[in-house]
Amino acid sequence: MRDRLRAGVAIFNSGHYHAAHDAWEDRWLELEAGSDDERLLHGLIQYSGAVYHARERNWEGAVGLAESAGEYLAGLPADYRDLRLEPIRADLARLAADPEIIERRAPGRIEHEGDSPGLAALGFEPTAIAAVVLAEEFGYDEEPVGRARAYARRDLEAGDDGSVFITLLFDFVREDENRGIISQRLTDHVGRRRAREEDVNGLF
Repeated sequence: MRDRLRAGVAIFNSGHYHAAHDAWEDRWLELEAGSDDERLLHGLIQYSGAVYHARERNWEGAVGLAESAGEYLAGLPADYRDLRLEPIRADLARLAADPEIIERRAPGRIEHEGDSPGLAALGFEPTAIAAVVLAEEFGYDEEPVGRARAYARRDLEAGDDGSVFITLLFDFVREDENRGIISQRLTDHVGRRRAREEDVNGLF
Protein backbone atom coordinates (compact mmCIF):
# COMPACT_ATOMS: atom_id res chain seq x y z
CA MET A 1 0.00 0.00 0.00
CA ARG A 2 2.69 2.47 1.03
CA ASP A 3 4.74 2.10 -2.16
CA ARG A 4 1.74 2.44 -4.48
CA LEU A 5 0.44 5.38 -2.51
CA ARG A 6 3.79 7.19 -2.66
CA ALA A 7 4.32 6.42 -6.34
CA GLY A 8 0.93 7.91 -7.22
CA VAL A 9 1.56 10.97 -5.05
CA ALA A 10 4.89 11.64 -6.78
CA ILE A 11 3.36 11.18 -10.24
CA PHE A 12 0.55 13.60 -9.31
CA ASN A 13 2.99 16.12 -7.87
CA SER A 14 4.98 15.97 -11.11
CA GLY A 15 1.92 17.09 -13.06
CA HIS A 16 0.99 13.74 -14.61
CA TYR A 17 -2.56 13.83 -13.28
CA HIS A 18 -4.03 11.27 -15.67
CA ALA A 19 -1.26 8.77 -14.93
CA ALA A 20 -1.45 9.14 -11.15
CA HIS A 21 -4.59 7.06 -10.84
CA ASP A 22 -2.89 4.06 -12.48
CA ALA A 23 -0.45 3.80 -9.58
CA TRP A 24 -3.40 3.54 -7.16
CA GLU A 25 -5.98 1.62 -9.20
CA ASP A 26 -4.64 -1.95 -9.01
CA ARG A 27 -4.41 -1.77 -5.22
CA TRP A 28 -7.80 -0.08 -4.96
CA LEU A 29 -9.48 -2.90 -6.91
CA GLU A 30 -8.15 -5.43 -4.37
CA LEU A 31 -9.67 -3.67 -1.35
CA GLU A 32 -12.96 -4.28 0.39
CA ALA A 33 -15.53 -1.67 -0.64
CA GLY A 34 -16.09 0.89 2.07
CA SER A 35 -12.89 0.20 3.99
CA ASP A 36 -10.81 3.22 4.96
CA ASP A 37 -8.04 2.26 2.51
CA GLU A 38 -10.57 1.77 -0.28
CA ARG A 39 -12.16 5.14 0.42
CA LEU A 40 -8.75 6.81 0.48
CA LEU A 41 -7.63 5.40 -2.86
CA HIS A 42 -11.06 5.90 -4.43
CA GLY A 43 -10.96 9.54 -3.37
CA LEU A 44 -7.42 10.06 -4.66
CA ILE A 45 -8.26 8.39 -7.98
CA GLN A 46 -11.26 10.68 -8.40
CA TYR A 47 -9.20 13.70 -7.31
CA SER A 48 -6.67 13.05 -10.06
CA GLY A 49 -9.55 12.52 -12.49
CA ALA A 50 -11.19 15.79 -11.46
CA VAL A 51 -7.96 17.72 -12.02
CA TYR A 52 -7.42 16.02 -15.38
CA HIS A 53 -10.97 16.82 -16.56
CA ALA A 54 -10.66 20.45 -15.41
CA ARG A 55 -7.41 20.83 -17.36
CA GLU A 56 -9.24 19.43 -20.40
CA ARG A 57 -12.02 22.01 -19.79
CA ASN A 58 -14.59 19.31 -19.07
CA TRP A 59 -16.14 21.38 -16.30
CA GLU A 60 -19.11 19.11 -15.61
CA GLY A 61 -16.91 16.02 -15.30
CA ALA A 62 -14.47 17.87 -13.06
CA VAL A 63 -17.21 19.07 -10.71
CA GLY A 64 -18.81 15.64 -10.46
CA LEU A 65 -15.54 13.90 -9.66
CA ALA A 66 -14.44 16.62 -7.21
CA GLU A 67 -17.70 16.31 -5.28
CA SER A 68 -17.53 12.52 -5.26
CA ALA A 69 -13.86 12.49 -4.23
CA GLY A 70 -14.64 14.80 -1.34
CA GLU A 71 -17.34 12.41 -0.17
CA TYR A 72 -14.97 9.44 -0.23
CA LEU A 73 -12.33 11.33 1.76
CA ALA A 74 -14.77 12.82 4.26
CA GLY A 75 -14.45 11.33 7.72
CA LEU A 76 -10.96 9.92 7.26
CA PRO A 77 -8.40 11.14 9.81
CA ALA A 78 -6.56 14.26 8.66
CA ASP A 79 -3.25 12.34 8.55
CA TYR A 80 -4.54 8.99 7.35
CA ARG A 81 -1.72 6.84 5.91
CA ASP A 82 0.67 9.75 6.54
CA LEU A 83 -1.13 11.90 3.97
CA ARG A 84 -2.20 15.47 4.74
CA LEU A 85 -5.83 15.21 3.69
CA GLU A 86 -7.08 18.66 4.70
CA PRO A 87 -5.33 20.48 1.81
CA ILE A 88 -6.68 17.84 -0.60
CA ARG A 89 -10.21 18.27 0.72
CA ALA A 90 -9.86 22.06 0.44
CA ASP A 91 -8.63 21.73 -3.17
CA LEU A 92 -11.59 19.50 -3.98
CA ALA A 93 -14.08 21.97 -2.49
CA ARG A 94 -12.57 24.82 -4.55
CA LEU A 95 -12.58 22.69 -7.70
CA ALA A 96 -16.21 21.66 -7.18
CA ALA A 97 -17.25 25.29 -6.69
CA ASP A 98 -15.16 26.69 -9.56
CA PRO A 99 -13.53 24.14 -11.89
CA GLU A 100 -12.04 26.95 -13.99
CA ILE A 101 -9.72 27.71 -11.07
CA ILE A 102 -7.39 25.10 -12.57
CA GLU A 103 -6.61 27.59 -15.35
CA ARG A 104 -5.49 30.16 -12.78
CA ARG A 105 -3.78 27.95 -10.25
CA ALA A 106 -2.32 24.46 -10.31
CA PRO A 107 -3.57 22.04 -7.66
CA GLY A 108 -1.53 21.89 -4.48
CA ARG A 109 1.16 19.26 -4.12
CA ILE A 110 0.09 16.25 -2.09
CA GLU A 111 2.04 15.85 1.14
CA HIS A 112 3.05 12.35 2.25
CA GLU A 113 5.28 11.32 5.15
CA GLY A 114 6.17 14.91 5.91
CA ASP A 115 7.15 16.05 2.41
CA SER A 116 5.71 16.59 -1.06
CA PRO A 117 7.61 14.00 -3.08
CA GLY A 118 8.31 14.30 -6.76
CA LEU A 119 9.65 11.53 -8.94
CA ALA A 120 13.27 12.27 -8.00
CA ALA A 121 12.53 11.61 -4.31
CA LEU A 122 11.26 8.04 -4.70
CA GLY A 123 13.01 4.94 -3.42
CA PHE A 124 13.29 1.78 -5.47
CA GLU A 125 9.84 0.19 -5.04
CA PRO A 126 7.78 3.32 -5.76
CA THR A 127 10.12 4.07 -8.69
CA ALA A 128 9.58 0.56 -10.06
CA ILE A 129 5.81 1.11 -9.88
CA ALA A 130 6.06 4.57 -11.46
CA ALA A 131 8.21 3.24 -14.32
CA VAL A 132 5.47 0.93 -15.61
CA VAL A 133 2.77 3.58 -15.07
CA LEU A 134 4.74 6.21 -17.00
CA ALA A 135 5.60 3.77 -19.79
CA GLU A 136 1.89 3.22 -20.35
CA GLU A 137 1.07 6.93 -20.03
CA PHE A 138 3.63 8.04 -22.60
CA GLY A 139 3.20 5.18 -25.06
CA TYR A 140 6.39 3.21 -24.44
CA ASP A 141 6.45 -0.57 -24.63
CA GLU A 142 5.53 -1.72 -21.12
CA GLU A 143 6.88 -5.27 -21.52
CA PRO A 144 10.62 -4.46 -21.34
CA VAL A 145 9.99 -1.96 -18.53
CA GLY A 146 8.16 -4.61 -16.54
CA ARG A 147 10.90 -7.13 -17.26
CA ALA A 148 13.57 -4.61 -16.26
CA ARG A 149 11.70 -4.15 -12.99
CA ALA A 150 11.79 -7.90 -12.38
CA TYR A 151 15.52 -8.06 -13.16
CA ALA A 152 16.20 -5.09 -10.88
CA ARG A 153 14.36 -6.76 -7.99
CA ARG A 154 16.23 -9.99 -8.61
CA ASP A 155 19.55 -8.14 -8.64
CA LEU A 156 18.69 -6.33 -5.40
CA GLU A 157 17.87 -9.63 -3.72
CA ALA A 158 21.26 -10.94 -4.87
CA GLY A 159 23.00 -7.92 -3.33
CA ASP A 160 23.77 -6.17 -6.62
CA ASP A 161 22.61 -2.63 -5.83
CA GLY A 162 24.70 -1.34 -8.76
CA SER A 163 22.54 -3.20 -11.28
CA VAL A 164 22.16 -1.46 -14.64
CA PHE A 165 18.42 -2.22 -14.46
CA ILE A 166 18.07 -0.29 -11.20
CA THR A 167 19.92 2.67 -12.71
CA LEU A 168 17.85 2.64 -15.91
CA LEU A 169 14.54 2.43 -14.04
CA PHE A 170 15.47 5.46 -11.94
CA ASP A 171 16.61 7.35 -15.04
CA PHE A 172 13.46 6.41 -16.98
CA VAL A 173 11.25 7.80 -14.23
CA ARG A 174 13.27 10.91 -13.44
CA GLU A 175 14.54 12.18 -16.79
CA ASP A 176 11.60 13.49 -18.81
CA GLU A 177 13.71 14.88 -21.65
CA ASN A 178 15.74 11.68 -22.13
CA ARG A 179 13.00 9.11 -21.53
CA GLY A 180 12.97 7.91 -25.15
CA ILE A 181 16.71 7.25 -25.23
CA ILE A 182 16.60 5.59 -21.82
CA SER A 183 13.71 3.40 -22.93
CA GLN A 184 15.79 2.17 -25.88
CA ARG A 185 18.81 1.44 -23.67
CA LEU A 186 16.59 -0.37 -21.18
CA THR A 187 15.06 -2.46 -23.97
CA ASP A 188 18.52 -3.33 -25.29
CA HIS A 189 19.77 -4.44 -21.86
CA VAL A 190 16.63 -6.50 -21.28
CA GLY A 191 17.17 -8.21 -24.65
CA ARG A 192 20.77 -9.05 -23.81
CA ARG A 193 19.85 -10.40 -20.38
CA ARG A 194 17.11 -12.57 -21.83
CA ALA A 195 19.48 -13.90 -24.49
CA ARG A 196 22.06 -14.85 -21.83
CA GLU A 197 19.43 -16.60 -19.76
CA GLU A 198 18.18 -18.53 -22.78
CA ASP A 199 21.76 -19.54 -23.64
CA VAL A 200 22.29 -20.86 -20.11
CA ASN A 201 18.97 -22.68 -20.10
CA GLY A 202 19.86 -24.26 -23.41
CA LEU A 203 22.89 -25.93 -21.81
CA PHE A 204 20.79 -28.07 -19.49
